[in-house]
Amino acid sequence: MTRTLLFTALLLTTGSASAANLTVFAAASLTDAFTELGKAFDAKTGNKTAFQFAGSQALRTQLENGARADVYASANTAQYTPLVDQNLVAPGQAFVSNKLTVIAPRNNPRVTRLPDLAVPGVKLVIADKNVPVGDYTRRMLTAIDKSGTYGKDFSARVLKNVVSEEPNVRQVALKVQLGEADAAVVYVTDVTPALKPSVRVIALPTRFNQSARYPIGVLKGSANPEAAQAFVQYVLSPGGQQILKKWGFQAPR
Repeated sequence: MTRTLLFTALLLTTGSASAANLTVFAAASLTDAFTELGKAFDAKTGNKTAFQFAGSQALRTQLENGARADVYASANTAQYTPLVDQNLVAPGQAFVSNKLTVIAPRNNPRVTRLPDLAVPGVKLVIADKNVPVGDYTRRMLTAIDKSGTYGKDFSARVLKNVVSEEPNVRQVALKVQLGEADAAVVYVTDVTPALKPSVRVIALPTRFNQSARYPIGVLKGSANPEAAQAFVQYVLSPGGQQILKKWGFQAPR
């Protein structure tokens, strides 16, 4: 066992004599799962972990502009790999995967099935194209177009109904919760216990859905690299994975 892995194991099993203050930049979709996971990690190690949750693209920009953090967890490789190329973060380890779903207000009957997204006048909210979930949404629409199931111009008709493009997935979900949209595309994990009572879930056929693969790694400028690596290892550990599974995430693919 290498010295780093041995130190990581000791942190996770016995805690640290000198607790570290960690800052974790994480995709907005990880908010609930990482908040619970962070509390469990801190209880085991004595560390104090603070989180910055936002769209992965926003976190990447902050890091490129000098923001200080110890760990970065992105909702896709497109926002992670450029930081590796700039030598700002270690190569990522995939730790979970996710899927898309459509949500609509429970008391609003305008959207009850996937083809309804293209009905003129429907108010649809999605994420900006640079947000991972926004990119996955557009890939999903492209897959539907290629199939011809709902007509080759399905994606164009759907995108014509977009009334707002949000900077992160939680803002997308909030628009539906507040009744400001007839439907939205989010991750399955965003249908949290707090959101579930107010929305109706419209599942996407597997052949159209997209698998979101999340990488995580330690920032090269971390002030506490050993503790940061211990956090990453806890995310990958059975205990960390159990918490992530509880919040709807799937094993990495």
